[in-house]
Amino acid sequence: MLHPTLSKPTATALAGALAGLLTACSSPSTTPSDAAGTTTATDSASTTAPVAPANSPLQVVARFREPQIVGVAVTPDGRVFGDFPRWDNNPVNPVAEIMPDGSVKGYPDANWNLWNESVRNEPQKHWICPQSVYTDKTGMLWVLDPASPGIKGTVPGGPKLVKIDPKTDKVVQNISIPESVASRKSYLNDVRVDTQNQYAYITESGVGSLVVVDLKSGKSRKLLAQHPTMMADTTLNIKADGHELIDPSGNKARFNADGIALSQDLQYLYWKPLTSYKLYRIKTEALRNPALSDAQLAQQIEDLGKVPACDGMELDAQNNLYMTTFEDHSIKRRTPAGKIELVVQDPRLEWPDSFSLTADGTLYVTNSAIHKTPTWNKGVGKQDQPYHIFKMSLPK
Repeated sequence: MLHPTLSKPTATALAGALAGLLTACSSPSTTPSDAAGTTTATDSASTTAPVAPANSPLQVVARFREPQIVGVAVTPDGRVFGDFPRWDNNPVNPVAEIMPDGSVKGYPDANWNLWNESVRNEPQKHWICPQSVYTDKTGMLWVLDPASPGIKGTVPGGPKLVKIDPKTDKVVQNISIPESVASRKSYLNDVRVDTQNQYAYITESGVGSLVVVDLKSGKSRKLLAQHPTMMADTTLNIKADGHELIDPSGNKARFNADGIALSQDLQYLYWKPLTSYKLYRIKTEALRNPALSDAQLAQQIEDLGKVPACDGMELDAQNNLYMTTFEDHSIKRRTPAGKIELVVQDPRLEWPDSFSLTADGTLYVTNSAIHKTPTWNKGVGKQDQPYHIFKMSLPK
């Protein structure tokens, strides 16, 4: 899932724009869900906002004028959660439950969503810049917080992986990721949880690495840091909406390890850097073996060849890999044979970002419009679309 990791000049420029980060801001505005293709007052507020094609399978679950949504997670009983990281603004509810009427409710409570000077000494007890929400096979909700507001450096003691039981709405496990694993320049990006072996796997975009967490002990390890399979391809000029991503300092976007997916049988972990057309996987058994060095792990990485540039990834029961392919407003999938198939193309998929796949074969996806934010438009935000949570049935 992802947010792009920024170069140092970009982070510096963005930090200046975030001088008021710890001031209050308005809560997300939403409208109730509707069917695909239906235009509401919120959609028509912008004359340039894209509209759905008549045949789009995407249904609107919720839409937001602000702030920017990135992640989505859906529980077995249909509860929907989203995260709104502290990048260009300071959302009141960076982790929220999306209610049936489209409104948002801070989750698990208002105190967890509070981050200001009054709680600076409790970085482990508050959402600082949550990047990913994820539901595991048992229905538990996990929140990954890289704790790097504006992506300008982690708050000491802030990076964490938190488990919440939706049945009680209480935190049941709070795992701190130490600075030796999540350095000040790190950005923990996306997470997958293996409930059978009790491990979590995380992509880290700042340095470019994988993080493996033993959920039984709470201990984490940083693996394959700056290995070529973790790093952006510096030869590419990745575009979105036909627009090349250039930061305020004139640097081209370079995003490291980002998308991640765990096979349904838990045997393989897939990942890719965002600005790359390469896909990789490795056996999870190797990642869980602390006796293996990075050099030994590298020998077990499988290069799966060329795929589109994408942000989020998810695997279905048939090992089709779904990808949020942001360059052309689409979702595509890679079959086990390596064939790339178009699933849906819809102009409302303004930088499709993260997935949540439910047991009944419903695929949820967000659009975060990252390419329209001030960072990639000479300091001027170009967001003219609602942010959405969509859903659709998996194609046969």
